[in-house]
Amino acid sequence: MSALNNLLAAIPSTFDQIPPPRLTIAIVSLLLAYLLLVSALRFQRVRQLHRQYPHYATRASMAQMTDHDAWAIQKSILQLEFPTTAIKALQFALFRTYGIPTISSLLLQTSQLSNPATSFKRYADTGALIGQFMTYPPTSPRARTAIARTKFLHAGYRASGKILESDMLYTLGLFATEPIRFVQRFEWRDMIDLEQCAIGTYWKSLGDALGIRYDLLPSGKIGFQDGLHFLEELREWSAKYEMDYMRPDASNRLVADKTMDVVVYGFPDWIFAGIVALRRFALRYLALPRPGFLRLEVFSKTPNEDGRYYVRVWKGMPYYVQPTVWNRWGPRAWLTWAVGLPLPGDKGDTYYPHGFNLADLGPRDFEGKGRQSVREIEDVLNKERRGQCPFGGNRGYQE
Repeated sequence: MSALNNLLAAIPSTFDQIPPPRLTIAIVSLLLAYLLLVSALRFQRVRQLHRQYPHYATRASMAQMTDHDAWAIQKSILQLEFPTTAIKALQFALFRTYGIPTISSLLLQTSQLSNPATSFKRYADTGALIGQFMTYPPTSPRARTAIARTKFLHAGYRASGKILESDMLYTLGLFATEPIRFVQRFEWRDMIDLEQCAIGTYWKSLGDALGIRYDLLPSGKIGFQDGLHFLEELREWSAKYEMDYMRPDASNRLVADKTMDVVVYGFPDWIFAGIVALRRFALRYLALPRPGFLRLEVFSKTPNEDGRYYVRVWKGMPYYVQPTVWNRWGPRAWLTWAVGLPLPGDKGDTYYPHGFNLADLGPRDFEGKGRQSVREIEDVLNKERRGQCPFGGNRGYQE
């Protein structure tokens, strides 16, 4: 420790000994070296993708992309390359669905988003379910349980016709296309074809797992060429669906207002086009790639002693957040307290400080229900969803 102190103490005197012109040259040289380093490394993740997946070098070969490879590429986008923008895009995609009256009216009837007492929990539950099957491999137990639980929660509404199959397809389309659109508008580079194909491939496979029908798309009955082809048709169909059905409706406004309360927490109002442009410039020319140890990890990797998982990154109300010393007394905690929001662990069990059980996510009325149905759906997924190509290829993922 004394040696380190001596070294630090010597740094100012070392600079004092350098004549001003030489000091200026040294500083400029360091800045130029840093900029050259950024220039050399900024696209390293793109180059790494091409090296890691040489078998998808052409459009024809992308037709064989497996679900597992697509998931891995998408995970890199979410956790390392564009985490902030991609997460905001997914949040906006959820919000945008409420412009369809058949979707917003159902949520209004069930009070899942029109009532502040349930809107934040519904938002947290949706994020937790989607997060599990986007964060963990298609063949993993966590992904399968999350998909099975999602399918169970929708089953009754779909069977009764309260959730339209067209609305299911539209929602899937937004989750697939909004991250690409947001990255194009707000990030320092566009997604390459390999990344876009991965997103299309992944969401096609997920739609298959959720039992979503594609016969409303032009190639829905004959099949899609690849993930890019799927995205193209999904994007065009979704745009037309909005033109036909996204109309002013009282339920849209009420649900949208409550959802925006959730989305805008922590999102500064002063972010506008100039700030976005400045951020884009800084990321492109001044920022090094995000290192692996700083990847965005939203959920705890391992369960606690009760088999529950925690949310590590949250907005608004602290649902499923562990009330650690840092979460209750760290810098964010003081800011949260200052604006009058609850901290993790406040109000007893209101915000589920012990974490979430995947099999119980959803409205409080559904807690503890449907576990047998979830297990049966998981059994089917275990046989059918093996990380294989969703476009007719038979090459599955090998552990």
